[in-house]
Formats: sequence, structure tokens, C-alpha cells
Amino acid sequence: MAESSGVPTTGGPFNNGGATFIITYRFDRATIQELCTQLEPDLVSPIRHPTGIPPKVQVLSVLHFLASGSFQTTVAMASRMSQPMFSNVLSRVLSALLKHVRSYIVFPQVEDLATVKGDFYALGHIPNIIGAIDGTHVALIPPRRSEQVYRNWKSYHSMNVQMVCLADQYILQVNAMFPGSVHDAYILRNSSIPYVMGQLQRHRVWLLGDSGYPNLSWLLTPVRNPRTRAEVRYNEAHGRTRRVIEHTFGLLKARFRCLHMTGGSLFYSPRKVRQIIIACSMLHNLALRHQVPFLQEDGPDDGVVAAVEPLGSDEEEAEEEDIDNRESVIQQYFQ
Repeated sequence: MAESSGVPTTGGPFNNGGATFIITYRFDRATIQELCTQLEPDLVSPIRHPTGIPPKVQVLSVLHFLASGSFQTTVAMASRMSQPMFSNVLSRVLSALLKHVRSYIVFPQVEDLATVKGDFYALGHIPNIIGAIDGTHVALIPPRRSEQVYRNWKSYHSMNVQMVCLADQYILQVNAMFPGSVHDAYILRNSSIPYVMGQLQRHRVWLLGDSGYPNLSWLLTPVRNPRTRAEVRYNEAHGRTRRVIEHTFGLLKARFRCLHMTGGSLFYSPRKVRQIIIACSMLHNLALRHQVPFLQEDGPDDGVVAAVEPLGSDEEEAEEEDIDNRESVIQQYFQ
């Protein structure tokens, strides 16, 4: 027998307060209210029905699912709705949220570049950096017909997700189009990043990437075998600065456990997994924008924040490297 939503249109989980509320939904009431207001036009049923689920409850249930990494059935029971009903709610909320992706995830404007460069310079004293780039893996149950292409270098199935972040861990770009076997350098070549950075080259700005990427006119990587003191100093500064992308992955996966291995593999099609990854990235930025503290029941030492891919773990031979560009940086700033 089909269940009714059983969820009151007022009160309910929104009446809970303090740390428990933030742990459950990852946001405070004010931020969730803003999110509900933004998404409500796409979540209100065109036909009024006594068992219709209020937009606020739809948003809360999906936030709980993303934060906890629990099975749909568990979250559905907590929200007093059936599993098929929650599945429909998840699709609706993700679709509504993704309509606003360009207002959540965007490269800095030219007028903001000086501030962005200053923030990165404070991390490792490398000038003109506007982003750190890397890939991270999100586990999923692969389609049967293409199982092998989703098997990554760690021998589990995943999407390989490219991200670029700011010095404050704000996410500037997300590419979740490629399966786990695809190398980071290939994803970079087939993303929007080369075009975006090409447009910014007159401002002489760079991204930082690990040694799995080629060294380009707009992308600085470490020196593989440093021979001089200047190269060593450059590598040390590079490592201190680039570490911010690892911390971003750690915080993102800690805040939204559905993306972390401890939450298990996502039981969705690659298309739905991409939607979940992008939605979590948008919500991560929303939390930073509103300065919502990250709180979790397990405490800070549960191993999530440290769970990132090691430097150069899946390296391949880089192509078309612009070594002269990196060498000029080393000679100018690290002698």
C-alpha cells in the first residue's frame, strides 16, 4: 500500500536547533530557508494534493541524504515517505538545484584576480596563482556493459572528478563527465579549462597542478627531479600552495558523505552520479559563502579529511610541456 508523506507542512525538523541541526543537514536554518526560497518554484506541485510534500521537506530530506551517505530507504523513513517517493524527490531537488549552477560555481572575474592571487601568495609565496587543480574519485556501481572503463587505478569503480579551487577552498570548476580509468591529464585537455585560462593569459595567471599534469603556459607543476636549491624551494612552495585542493576534496567529502568511500558506492547511473557531485559542490560553496561551520558526529579524527589521492598517483608521460615557463618562474622568484 502506498504511503502518504506524513510530513507536516510547518514545524517538523525545522524546529530542531543548534549543532544537531547542522550535523544532520550541513546548514543552519537561515541558509536552508534561502535555498528553499530559490528552489521552491521548481518543487511546488502544479496540482495541489493533500499528500504533496512541501518544498522545505523535500530540500531537508535531500540534504540529509547527501550529508549522511545513507541508503535512500533510511532517509525516506526518517522523512516519513516511501522510498519511491524519496527517489522522485531526490531527482526533483537535484534538477532544481542544477538550474542555478552558474551562480554557485564560476571562475573569478578579472576585477577579482588581484585578491585571488594575494590569497594564494599567502599560502606559499608563488605569485599570480588563481587556482589549484586536481582529480578525485567518487565510487559508484558501474553500468554492466562498461564496467572496466569505470575501474580506476585503485581497482574500484568510480567517476574521476576534476576540480579547481580557490585558496579558501571555494570550488571554481567541476568536471564529472569521465569514468575512473581516465587520466587527469586527458580530462584537463577535454575540459573547458584550457579555453578559460587561454582567455586569462594576458593577465599572466597560472593554475597549480601535481605531476600528473603537463607543465603548460598557464599550469605550473612540480619539478620531477629537482637539482638546484631554487628548484627545491619552488617544489616546497608548490606543495604548500597546492595542498589546498586536497583539503577541499577532504572537506567536500566529509561534509557530504555520499561522495566518500565510507558512504559506500553510489547506486545510480553515471548521469545521476554527476548530478549529485555537482550539487554537492554547489552546496559546499554555499556553506563557505554563509560561513556555516562544519560539524560532524564522529569528530575530526575519523579519517575523512585526509582521504585524498596522493601526489602523482596515476602519472602518465606529460605532453607538450612548457618547461621554459616554469623555469622562468623559478629563476625569477626562487633563486
